[in-house]
Amino acid sequence: MKLLHIDSSALGQNSVTRELTAAIVAQWAAALDGLQVQYRDLDRDPLPHLTGSSLAKADPAEAEDAERTLQQFLDADVVVLGAPMYNFSVPSTLKAWIDRVAVAGRTFRYTETGPEGLAGGKKIIVASGRGGLHTGAPSDFQEPYLRQVFSFLGIDDIEFVRAEGVAYSPQHRSDAITAAKAAIPQPVASGRKAA
Repeated sequence: MKLLHIDSSALGQNSVTRELTAAIVAQWAAALDGLQVQYRDLDRDPLPHLTGSSLAKADPAEAEDAERTLQQFLDADVVVLGAPMYNFSVPSTLKAWIDRVAVAGRTFRYTETGPEGLAGGKKIIVASGRGGLHTGAPSDFQEPYLRQVFSFLGIDDIEFVRAEGVAYSPQHRSDAITAAKAAIPQPVASGRKAA
């Protein structure tokens, strides 16, 4: 079973989502023998934002990295995604990653009856960190966006592990992280079949 671990926070050791993704991956690795984990830190190793030259594959090194990124995503059974809320949405580095995995003909296609996701059969676990309280509020463009993107790609097994209100006080932060860790989904072996 393959797990892809993605972090996108710019806060390094002070990151709530990095702490949560590490806890999720550790729990899964302890529970599942032979779990293969690949890791990408989008703050340390960002993908270029999508441009016309990216689409034209003008830079061979960029095109190769984009293909490797897409293949990593396609090969994963589980994706653990660190997604802090920045300005009510996701970090631009995470958006750049999404632009590299949402690829027509590879992870989705358009048909006569509308779009069809091609990347189904995966589980997505999003570790969400938020300074304020946003779940269910009009200010939450993060969770609905991520649900829409992955659903569009054919993935319907999406869970959120949320730590909210972490900027209110040190006690709020501690309590939110403790509650989020208690909500980590139990590891399960994948039902995906080899391609």
